[in-house]
Amino acid sequence: MTKADIVANIAEETGLERVEALKAVEAFMDSVKDSLSKGQNVYLRGFGSFIVKERAEKTGRNISKNTTIIIPAHNIPAFKPAKTFVDEVKTKVKVK
Repeated sequence: MTKADIVANIAEETGLERVEALKAVEAFMDSVKDSLSKGQNVYLRGFGSFIVKERAEKTGRNISKNTTIIIPAHNIPAFKPAKTFVDEVKTKVKVK
């Protein structure tokens, strides 16, 4: 599913124009990005949490130059689904 599919679904379910649904989706995404960039987590009850995770410093290899490099500690965005969300996917999606 793409952003265009999400916008189409929202427009169909709510009766909004596609342009208005697109504005709402983009405003939501901007709000989540802004909060995470400030180090604030976003909690959506029943859906999940957008969180900032800290990755520790580690050593890596540059195989083209055959050297060891230090990858500094950094923060990354992550999504943690709610238990009800996970349970719904487990029961409705068949294992391939």
